[in-house]
Amino acid sequence: MQLFPHSISETISKRYFQEIDSINQYNGIEDFYNIESKLLFEIFHLESAKAKKSLHEIIDILSIRFGKQVIKVVRNYFVILSSIVARKLLDNQVPSKKAFAFNLACADMIENNMKDAEFLQFADDLIDFYVYFIADRKQPTFRHQTVNKVIMYINDELENDLTVESIAQKFHISTSHLSRIFREHVGITLVEYLNVRRVEESQYYLRHTNKSITSISDQFHFCNQSYFTRIFKKYTGVTPKHFRDELHHEFYRFEIPENEYEHV
Repeated sequence: MQLFPHSISETISKRYFQEIDSINQYNGIEDFYNIESKLLFEIFHLESAKAKKSLHEIIDILSIRFGKQVIKVVRNYFVILSSIVARKLLDNQVPSKKAFAFNLACADMIENNMKDAEFLQFADDLIDFYVYFIADRKQPTFRHQTVNKVIMYINDELENDLTVESIAQKFHISTSHLSRIFREHVGITLVEYLNVRRVEESQYYLRHTNKSITSISDQFHFCNQSYFTRIFKKYTGVTPKHFRDELHHEFYRFEIPENEYEHV
C-alpha cells in the first residue's frame, strides 16, 4: 500500500525536473505569477478592461508553453483562477456557502459553455462575471444604514419574489418611508432598482445557461415574458433573445452616481 503514493511522488518529481530543464527555452514564463497577481488586483478593484488585458497576457504565455494544447490548458486554468477568486472572496467576508456556489458555478460554466473557437470571448465573459459578483457583494456606503442593508438583502434574496411591501416588512418600516429614503439616497425608486438588479442577474443566465427565456423570466418573478422583454430592453437596449444570440453585446450594469456615496 505504501508503494503507490511513493510511485506518484516519484513520477511527479521526474516530471518536475524535466520541466525545469526545458522551461528556459520559453520566453516570458517568469512573468506569469506577476501578471496573475496584477490580474487579481484588477478583478477585486472592478477594473474589468485591465483585467481582461492581463488575462489575455496569461493566455499568451500559456500558448507559448503549450502550443496546440493551449485550449485544454486554458480551460484548466480558468477553473484554477475561479478557485483562487473564490478563496479571495472568503477573505473579503463573503459567506462560505456563496463562495463555494460561486466556485461550482464557474467550473460548471467552463465545462459546459466554453466553446473552443470562442475561448478568448469566454475569457472576457468570465472576467465580467467575476467583477459583477464582487461588485454586488461590496458593502454599499450610503449615509442611511437602512438603505445599505436593503441593498445587501436584495442582492442575497433576488431570486425570491421581493416587493416593496415585503422588504418594508422585513425591516419593520412603512412602505412610504422605505420608498422615500431609497429614492433619496440611490437616485431611483426601489421598484426600479429591483427591476435593474433582476435584469443584471438575468443576463448571466441568458449568456451562460440553456434555460429558456420564459424560465428565466419566471425565475426572477417578472409577471410574464413580454414584460421581462420590455424591461430588459429598457435597460440593455436589446431583447433577451438578441442578448443571448449576439455575443458582442456587453453586459449592462447600473451605475450609482458617485455623489450619492458618503465620502470618508
